[in-house]
Amino acid sequence: MYRFPAIAFLFLFACSPALQAGGKKPPPLKISFHLQGAQNDGKNRVISQQIAGEELFFSKSAVVTQKDIISFRSFPADDKADFGAIFLLKPVAVRRLHSICNQHPGKYLLAMVNGQVRDAVLIDRPNNDPYIVIWQRISAQEIRLIHYTMPQTGEDPKDWKKNRKKLKN
Repeated sequence: MYRFPAIAFLFLFACSPALQAGGKKPPPLKISFHLQGAQNDGKNRVISQQIAGEELFFSKSAVVTQKDIISFRSFPADDKADFGAIFLLKPVAVRRLHSICNQHPGKYLLAMVNGQVRDAVLIDRPNNDPYIVIWQRISAQEIRLIHYTMPQTGEDPKDWKKNRKKLKN
């Protein structure tokens, strides 16, 4: 009977992609904001989206992601059937967003949740505040997932972490 050398076992264990993740599940939610680009930026670098009856192109690379967000607050959308959310950004993201708004007036910023378009806003003025908003089309289930991922604005992060298991259900 052939015995597998211990060193080979350790090598296989270390190289197994499933085991390298350390059992960590990916976040249940992905929030991203994408700047309007141009069709000639390359089909692998942009996505097409109908906005205000016009086909516009947006960078696949997000300018703001959920890693840039500290907390959120949800609110009922105008249609009362779904929700919107306002996100408090980390200082580095506030500076990035301020720079983007100054450099790209008249362009759109596309908001996505889990890869699905939720909203687009026109950059019509410099943004000096630490917030970014998705005005519509966030479901109640997605709001629960957002709350599972980050605290609500004003909520003590320690309390949020302690009660997080309750939010999963």
